Order: sequence, then C-alpha cells, then structure tokens
Amino acid sequence: MERLAEFEERLGYRFQNRELLREALTHKSFKSPVNNERLEFLGDAVLDLIVGEYLFKRFPKANEGELSKLRASLVNEEGFAKLAQRIGIGDYIFISQAEENNQGRTKPSLLSNAFEAVMGAIYLESGLERVRELVLRLLEETYPKIDLGSLFKDYKTTLQELTQARHGVTPEYRLLGSSGPDHRKEFEVAVTLHGKTIATAKGRSKKAAQQEAAKRALEVLRGSDE
Repeated sequence: MERLAEFEERLGYRFQNRELLREALTHKSFKSPVNNERLEFLGDAVLDLIVGEYLFKRFPKANEGELSKLRASLVNEEGFAKLAQRIGIGDYIFISQAEENNQGRTKPSLLSNAFEAVMGAIYLESGLERVRELVLRLLEETYPKIDLGSLFKDYKTTLQELTQARHGVTPEYRLLGSSGPDHRKEFEVAVTLHGKTIATAKGRSKKAAQQEAAKRALEVLRGSDE
C-alpha cells in the first residue's frame, strides 16, 4: 500500500477506494482476478472528450479538420505514454515477470493503457471535473506549446515529397493485419517503394499506423544518406 500512496502523491490525487487504483494499475499479464482493460476502455472515452473540449475552447478559430488533427496528435498511444511518464506510472504498474523481462515498464502501449485506466478510475470515483483538472495540468506541463505547427507532423506528405524528388515515385501503404478487441483494435501497415517494404508500424487506426510507418520510412531513407 505504501507504493500506491507514493503513486497518489505523484499523481496529485488520493483514492477513496485503493482497490480501484490497484485495478487500474494491473496489466492483464499479472496474475490477478481483475485487470485494467475495462477501466482503460472508460478512460479512453473520457480523455477523448476532455481533450476535444480543451482544444475546442483553446482554438476558437480552428476548423474541424485542424481540431481533429490536433486531437489526433494528443489522443494516441504516444501522447498518453508521455503523460504517463510525467507521473512515473511505469514504476507502479503490476505486470508479469515475463513482461518485466521484456521491458514492460517502459512500453508505450502499457504506459498509455495504464494512464487511461487510472483516469477512468478517477472519473468513476470523483467525476469528470476532477479528471479534467488533472489532465489539463499534465498536458500543459508536458507540452510547452500546443498548436498545429508544434504538434502535428504530417509524415506521409513529407515522405511523398522526398520519394517523388529522389525516385519519381509515390510510396504505397499496405495493411498487413489487425489485432485486439473492437474497442482497442490495432492496425499494422507497411510502406513500400518499388514493391520493397521500407518500414512497418502499428497504430490505433489505419491513418495513425500509416503516419508512424511514414515516420519510420523517413528515418530509414534519411539514415541512408549519412
């Protein structure tokens, strides 16, 4: 229980029901009657609403497309993992020894899921306003600047410009498959040039997976210049 109290201190919130917190920090690999998947599902929806509302109010002149891009830059595995790292959540999650050996405490997917679950747990216990206070504080501490220029990087466009300039061709994206439950489906995409796979990546949506694959392809192509 001391470790849970330590985490609450870092989080800035004290749970009335410690078992709810324990559930939120329990990965499915850990031998336990409960895990954090249900709370993660709830937290995902709560965070989507909070961040959407925050951006709507902060950028009154932004159109729907710009707001969607901004939200997509924050509401994703990488974004939530950053917020999770801010409060050191990886030190407190309950995971199996196998996951421990596989660097589970630093995996963006585990950190992101645990963060969503903790926010879902706080929502159940104290409501939307309390979660909003915590999330907005973490957002502003984690991102010194929140705007389209600093957050949204369209790697697909950058990659296309690079490949057209160098090779006169446009990269192609191929869906390799999908996995996971409907509310947490993950897509794997490959980006190819002249039929050769340059990079692969996974994401919560096909678009997110394509962006990540394009980002990795850019790193590969630029690395070949060095």
